[in-house]
Amino acid sequence: MPTLTTREKLIQAGHEVFYREGFLSVGLDRLLNEVGCSKQTFYNHFESKDDLIVAVIDEHHRWWSSEIRDRIERVAGSDPRGQILAMFDVMYDIIHDPDYRGCIYINAAVEFPQPHHPAHQSARKAKADGVALLQDLAERAGATDALVVAQEIDMIIEGALITQQVAPDCDVCTIARRVAETVLDKYVPTRV
Repeated sequence: MPTLTTREKLIQAGHEVFYREGFLSVGLDRLLNEVGCSKQTFYNHFESKDDLIVAVIDEHHRWWSSEIRDRIERVAGSDPRGQILAMFDVMYDIIHDPDYRGCIYINAAVEFPQPHHPAHQSARKAKADGVALLQDLAERAGATDALVVAQEIDMIIEGALITQQVAPDCDVCTIARRVAETVLDKYVPTRV
């Protein structure tokens, strides 16, 4: 395994502690102690804690963009309609992981509700890329309106993620998948 740079260590440690405890509740000094670097070293890599938070969100997004594609393909193969529905199988695995602390993008948007804040913008971009993935899959599945399919499926996913945080005993993935199938039945022609 390659040795991490100080910047990479800060992003990795930031990801672990911010995801576990929240972006705003963790002070910079604590994070620097965990990594073992000085403030001067930190400021050689980042302008501020907010700059690190954006780097954490962006790095998570780079990783997740690849990871979600790999996971849905493992579940559904190359079938785009199946890959859309596989999102709910992947979601099930994620939300039932003991380390799950909610969607990092939703967490960031909640902690930084101002739309102009860089962390909020970074989370919003990641979410928009998720819609773009769904739109691509819907187009490949032959949807009559791929953007509408993507937006509706995304809304189902977001609702399921929020519901899971509020009511973890609810079977959100089964319910969400059932609703998603209805959307797909409406917009994606059945192949004979």
